[in-house]
Amino acid sequence: MILVYTQKMTPRIAYVFKHICTRILGVEVHFTSVIEELIAHSGPKLSYGKQPMGNELFLQSHGLLQQQGIESIDLTVKDWEETRCFFSVSDKSVLPFDIFSASFFLLSRYEEYLPHVKDEFGRYPASESLGAKEHFLHVPVIDIWALKFQKVLQRSFPDMVFPKRTLSIHSVVEAREPWAYKQKGMFRTSVAFLNDLAQLNFKNCWKRMQVVVGLRKDPYDTFKWIINTVKKSTSKLTVFFLLGEAQMFSESMNTRRLQFKLLVKFMADYKNVGLLFSTASEGNETLQKEEKVRMEELLNRPLQSAMNTNYLVNLPDHYRNLVELEITEDFTMVYEDTIGFRAGTCTPFLFYDLDYEIKTPLIVQPIAMTTCAFKHKFSSDIKKSVEQVHDSVAKVGGTFSIIFSNKDFSFTERNRVWRDLFSSKLYANESH
Repeated sequence: MILVYTQKMTPRIAYVFKHICTRILGVEVHFTSVIEELIAHSGPKLSYGKQPMGNELFLQSHGLLQQQGIESIDLTVKDWEETRCFFSVSDKSVLPFDIFSASFFLLSRYEEYLPHVKDEFGRYPASESLGAKEHFLHVPVIDIWALKFQKVLQRSFPDMVFPKRTLSIHSVVEAREPWAYKQKGMFRTSVAFLNDLAQLNFKNCWKRMQVVVGLRKDPYDTFKWIINTVKKSTSKLTVFFLLGEAQMFSESMNTRRLQFKLLVKFMADYKNVGLLFSTASEGNETLQKEEKVRMEELLNRPLQSAMNTNYLVNLPDHYRNLVELEITEDFTMVYEDTIGFRAGTCTPFLFYDLDYEIKTPLIVQPIAMTTCAFKHKFSSDIKKSVEQVHDSVAKVGGTFSIIFSNKDFSFTERNRVWRDLFSSKLYANESH
């Protein structure tokens, strides 16, 4: 346990110290604003504020954690050994930067509350982020900063014990379209068939006919392969299904069909199943609740995990809705077309509501990338990029997560790279 003295305790201080000290470093942290308690404490202790109280371990505060509300901040990002940081402080501090204010800025997604230009889907684009502009998006900087802080603590308190962190894998499969041809219904199948004929796409017509009559396996139906790959693994996997209306007619299907229900139950027998909220449900609490109830009826247990279609996160409204719905985990904190850590960490964290200045019970799962970020890339480039980010997470013992699609595992030469990475890199040690 470490005791932290601060003249004025705030929800922001409690939130970010617990993320760094407890969630990342595995050490309990207690707080006091009574100087006598700091002096009397015989174990590891430090002060956090503008000035040191004496000769204690001192971390200088930038001031962000003592503030309330949101205002524009001038940020200067500087190199710090092998990484980068901001909110530099004086040499009175044992660290050259206020890593707690910097971490809070990234974890709370402070910059997403400030005025910015949205993309065509209404999303906060990676290009607007500090991480992308200052070239640290691709590494989990908060976890790197935390380990630097750990070294300071170890030097000051040699008897302090830190549990060893090891890499964990938590892959995600988005299954908004479980089948390419099957289970579409007579009307949708007929329309698709006529469209193929009109475009003289006879190859697709023939393939569709073979799948529909049972002479060929549906190319998107990769779920047994997924389960066979991961079922002996203790690593996590969450599969998301869409129950609402799909954005495109070609992707839509009747999710009340028996085969769809059986598929969801089959996946839930082995790994976690979550709900992919439909585009129509965005901002519509009634529709979100209906989709949640339907999924819970299918799973026969409370829904824990959710993700938004198109990775749209309108802060703070979307996360507030999830809290109201009593959903415990969100998997939308990612940039669809850009590799990197949107919130600067590879450790799951709690959503902090900046408007209400409160920590919520919603766990946000940090995702490193989606396979959509690699469109038109060569297999060798894909492997290199994935392995670089994977290694950066492994160095800090964090959680490595990629969002795949069930389509990524269809048996085509183009998808071989994803099948190999999934089976030989992410789940190799336990499943083979």
